[in-house]
Amino acid sequence: MIQSMTGFGKASLQLPTKKITVEVKSLNSKGLDLSVRMPSTYREMELGLRNQIALKLERGKVDFSIFIESTAEQTSTKVNVPIVKAYIAQLREVYADADETELMKMAVRMPDTMKTEREEIDENDWIQIKTVIEESLQNILNFRKDEGASLEKEFQLRIGNIRQYMNDALALDPERVKAIKDRLQTAISELKVNVDENRFEQELIYYLEKLDITEEKVRLTNHLDYFLETINGTEANGRKLGFITQEMGREINTMGSKSNHAQMQKLVVMMKDELEKIKEQVLNVL
Repeated sequence: MIQSMTGFGKASLQLPTKKITVEVKSLNSKGLDLSVRMPSTYREMELGLRNQIALKLERGKVDFSIFIESTAEQTSTKVNVPIVKAYIAQLREVYADADETELMKMAVRMPDTMKTEREEIDENDWIQIKTVIEESLQNILNFRKDEGASLEKEFQLRIGNIRQYMNDALALDPERVKAIKDRLQTAISELKVNVDENRFEQELIYYLEKLDITEEKVRLTNHLDYFLETINGTEANGRKLGFITQEMGREINTMGSKSNHAQMQKLVVMMKDELEKIKEQVLNVL
């Protein structure tokens, strides 16, 4: 079953002093384009986290974020008391008449008056956070599978349409051959020259063989079957599907160049339209 590269996953966890929320979203991309946003406290875990995400998601433009909301009554940010006192002392020399309140207001707006103590990683917290990360990744995988199921239905519809248009075009072949033969005979009769009927038949057969689309029909049918086989396989690959659509396009284009028949050319255009819709969606396949 195919998977889409488009997806979204989210999971959260409430710890005693903080709430952890993990979000993952992805769009299509030729490879893995991974962006990770996380608090500096856990930055040393980023490399292992990147490997975990790459193993799970494989391809896509992926944005991964860890948000931490403090729910504790205490904060790790504190007033840098010695710095504030030093600023007040200096300001008193400049503003001798200012009262203490005014000096305090000016001092706390100066650089380095607040300090944040760096938190060390709590191993127990990180173990729980890893379960939330795993849950968010599983959620985005489930999203991708659901999107893949929708894509599969779309592909089956478009492949069925191409197959039908191809069969409709082949049904016109006797009419097309007769029209070509009549057109050539009319052209010769207008020349008012005697023509060797046997030679004419030989040349006509040679000409019609060059316009025959049987081989293209066989190859296109094989490509259509291979496409369906691939999306139903255990390891559907978006790149492989892209290569198959290129081959399908070559056969359809050759049919168009050989058709030499207005109605058949219309059917070829309709096949091309269906193929373009397939190509657009293949870009989203993992």
